[in-house]
Amino acid sequence: MSLLGTIVNGIAIIAGSFLGLFWTNISDRYKDTILQAMALAVTILGIGMGLKSEQFLIVIASLAVGGALGEWWNLEERLNAIGKWLETKVGKQDKGSVATGFVTATLVFVVGAMSIVGALDSGLRQQHDVLYTKALIDGFCAILFTSTLGIGVMFSAIPVVLYQGVIALMATQIDRFVSQELMDALIVEITGTGGIMIVAIGLNLLGIAKIRVANLLPGLLIATILVCIVEKWESILAFSQGLM
Repeated sequence: MSLLGTIVNGIAIIAGSFLGLFWTNISDRYKDTILQAMALAVTILGIGMGLKSEQFLIVIASLAVGGALGEWWNLEERLNAIGKWLETKVGKQDKGSVATGFVTATLVFVVGAMSIVGALDSGLRQQHDVLYTKALIDGFCAILFTSTLGIGVMFSAIPVVLYQGVIALMATQIDRFVSQELMDALIVEITGTGGIMIVAIGLNLLGIAKIRVANLLPGLLIATILVCIVEKWESILAFSQGLM
């Protein structure tokens, strides 16, 4: 079942969020420290991902073009609008904005190498170990995020399941069209591009900056396109040199 790992991941986020809702006997001082610790961990994770890039010009171009597209499409505001709509359905909360919890958790849980690699593994080989591992990590993070950011974190399970589910389903057929070499290059550069976004999320959580990370998300698509162009160009050059 291609979607098993994705479903388990979604359930882990929801379960973790439920536990976080009942973790109410901690003072704000402790919660602030926990959130700062999570933010530091997220930042270091993003730096590690960003350094995996082998063609950093692709990462820079992807973020620049993707950021411009994100601003044009106003993705940050659209995600916040969804969060605000959820807030009207579940009511106000003491822990914070539903929109903030939803957007922050969605970006942390969706943007990352494990989402892509795990979903591809589920679709291509029916192996779910990567997503099972991600489920444990996301579930634990959901507890901590919900205890500080509120119930909005729980709703992040929806885009996580949709995103990973689509990749897993597409992966069942993708090996017919994409070579292993191209797939490896795509994963490396998408990971590098996503890593920079993860760093931005960490900086936002620390209060150091206010970066509209959601508006950078098209950068993942641009990275995919650029890697395909570069790989195709290199193949043409290699073929041309072989004829000389």
